[in-house]
Amino acid sequence: MSEKVESTGMDLLKEVANVSGKPGLFRILKPSRAGVIVESLDEKREKTLIGPTARVSVLKDVSIFTDGAEESVALSDVFLKIREVHGEEVTLSVKTSSDKELIEFLAEVLPEFDRSKVYVSDIKKVITWYNLLSKYTPEAFAVAEGETVAEAASEVSAPEEEVQEAPAKKAAKKEKSKA
Repeated sequence: MSEKVESTGMDLLKEVANVSGKPGLFRILKPSRAGVIVESLDEKREKTLIGPTARVSVLKDVSIFTDGAEESVALSDVFLKIREVHGEEVTLSVKTSSDKELIEFLAEVLPEFDRSKVYVSDIKKVITWYNLLSKYTPEAFAVAEGETVAEAASEVSAPEEEVQEAPAKKAAKKEKSKA
């Protein structure tokens, strides 16, 4: 990442991806002729070659459907809101929590989420991804001194929504089809 991070580290999400069929998150290292080389975001930091046919979703392009005036909200904005409400870790267990508890969790963070398009499995992914990012890449949540997380989220979301609205919709549709 050669650019200087502006007000938040959420720009790191363009280097982090989910690979369909593989648990966890991966940092994208570099493309190769046979696919893309990634490094797992965990204690092991294993490097793997992901083939060109694998479905790779870059977190910067993922968004969550909403019922409001905007059709979707960027995942980075949702992560910042989770950070504001729940702190560094979401204590809600994705394995033992009921569907109702998971839906209530997302409703607390993003009240306008579209309940017909966002599935419980998607909410579990959001919680899992948030906890992984918070633990292994805490710099993604760094904010400029003297600025609150909410102010950083509003600064980040305003210009991005205009420019990346179409790709965010496509990514959200892809994410929905995967679930």
